[in-house]
Formats: sequence, C-alpha cells, structure tokens
Amino acid sequence: MKKNEVPQDKSNIESVNMRELCYATDENGNYTTALSSGWEPKTIALSNAIEDIKERTEQARLKVANGEASPILYFMEHSKMDVGILAGYVGMWKWRIKRHFNPKIFKGLSKKALQKYANAFSITVDELKNFKG
Repeated sequence: MKKNEVPQDKSNIESVNMRELCYATDENGNYTTALSSGWEPKTIALSNAIEDIKERTEQARLKVANGEASPILYFMEHSKMDVGILAGYVGMWKWRIKRHFNPKIFKGLSKKALQKYANAFSITVDELKNFKG
C-alpha cells in the first residue's frame, strides 16, 4: 500500500492517543513507515476477539461459582491464556492443567503447584485459593 493510502479509520487505539506503525511504499516505491489511527476491519476483528474473551471469562467465573471448575480456569481465561500457554508458564503438561480444573483435584494441590499458578497469573496463592467466582 502507498504511504498516502494508509488507513486512518476510527479505532480503539485512537481513544488512548496511540497510533499504529505500518509499512507502506513511498512515491519512489521504497518501503517506509507510516502511522495509522486505525483500520475498520482490524478494529472489528479486535472488538469481536475482546467480546469473546469476556464471554469465556464470565462462563469460567460462573463455573467456579457453581463448583464446576477450579479458579485456575477463571484466572487462565482472565489472563487471556489457553491451556498450552499456561502449561508453558507453570512447566506442567497440558493434561495435568486440565485435571487441575477439577475443584476436588484443585483442593489437594501442593503449595508449590499453587505458587506456580499464582506466579503465572500475577496474583497471590491466597487470591487463587479463595476465589469463589
């Protein structure tokens, strides 16, 4: 895209006085950078993704409140992680993390395991253990 064609649509980043750096070509066909205040298709995609995250987080909160899941599920969603990402942070297999979503298994976790999760979520062990949804 040419430098003078870089989109300047309204977007979420505009509301915080930020601009996005984009690559474009100048009048000589050389690559250069240009600032964009937003691009409508990207804004729509980001808004949809954020709404999806909010829904998954709320569903996880309700599962914790109803005793169907452990707080690990909620904090994973709240932290915008999936099982694979969380596994990397805590150094455990994905199947173990999925097992820890079970409230009964969660109650028996060691202090060391809880601390790994708390560190991954940037919370305290007490916040993790006492979250009720």
